[in-house]
Amino acid sequence: MNINITLLPGDGIGTEIVSSAVKVIEKISEIFKIKINFTEELFGGCSYDKYGVPLTEKTIESCKKSDAVLLGAVGGYKWDNLEHSKKPEAGLLKLRSSLGLFTNIRPAKVYNELLDASSLKSEILKGTDFIVLRELTGGIYFGKPRGYDDTKGYNTMIYTKEEVERIARQAFTIARGRKKRVTNVDKANVLECSQFWRKVVSEVHKDFQDVELQNMYVDNAAMQIVRNPTQFDVILTGNLFGDILSDISGMITGSLGMLPSASIGEKYALYEPIHGSAPDIAGKNKANPLATISSLAMMFELTFKRKDISDVIENSIKKTLAEGYRTADIFSEGTILVTTTGMTDQILNDLIVQ
Repeated sequence: MNINITLLPGDGIGTEIVSSAVKVIEKISEIFKIKINFTEELFGGCSYDKYGVPLTEKTIESCKKSDAVLLGAVGGYKWDNLEHSKKPEAGLLKLRSSLGLFTNIRPAKVYNELLDASSLKSEILKGTDFIVLRELTGGIYFGKPRGYDDTKGYNTMIYTKEEVERIARQAFTIARGRKKRVTNVDKANVLECSQFWRKVVSEVHKDFQDVELQNMYVDNAAMQIVRNPTQFDVILTGNLFGDILSDISGMITGSLGMLPSASIGEKYALYEPIHGSAPDIAGKNKANPLATISSLAMMFELTFKRKDISDVIENSIKKTLAEGYRTADIFSEGTILVTTTGMTDQILNDLIVQ
């Protein structure tokens, strides 16, 4: 097996967490006798600093030539005042669009070892294991016209039938392999775009009658995630609502530093933690690498079809947490505080094939 991975460390803590992930990949390659080739490219603010744009055509081509892309994080205070097209976040939107990554898969799973790390009661959290399926290349983030002047600001929310159909089919297909429940989240009581979205989802559901479909307004969904998260299996929603709900999901699990994600298209796939670049702790060896390492588990399962390797990575995370090791974001009294590299080293120690 020969694997080509493009690395996009990006900005802030991105370089630290991707470095941790690379160490895990290298250990995996030794254990399973896999040849893994890395290509690293600048992306985000660091790309703007060197090239004047957050995403170059060279980086896009590198991503297209690879089997999978691993992204760290982009953005930071340094680039906040740039015009929209030059901001690191604009580069991320362009990358998703260029690679056709229309499905964002964000698991929200609570490890038993971290039940006390959340602000919610453990009896509410225990057993939480759902996925937020976010449409990634349409909606208000890409709609035109957009802009603002001295008197008004405006954005356009738009979805085509094809865009809704393909993400809905993904949701029902994934649910078939889980608990067979899809919760469609929208704002159909006030938004015509959501009314259209709900109509198309209902039409697609006719081909998946073995899967239960429930509709829920986004404000209620946000409340239900913190009130009773175990009720959910697969949450299907648009770009804006998915962005918000996945972050809420992150906080109920204890930390955004624990949550991986996969962005999948017809040809390409990108994996990344859902947290940001955290410029306040960048370079201080404090970042939690577990979301990035867990993203590797998703990469091996979804892109490389090696669930055996995915399970080894996930089991090493569980073992390390069970042993009490914690970075600052999930630290509590009675556990062992470690750095980014300290957590990575422990994951490597616990990376054992059963």
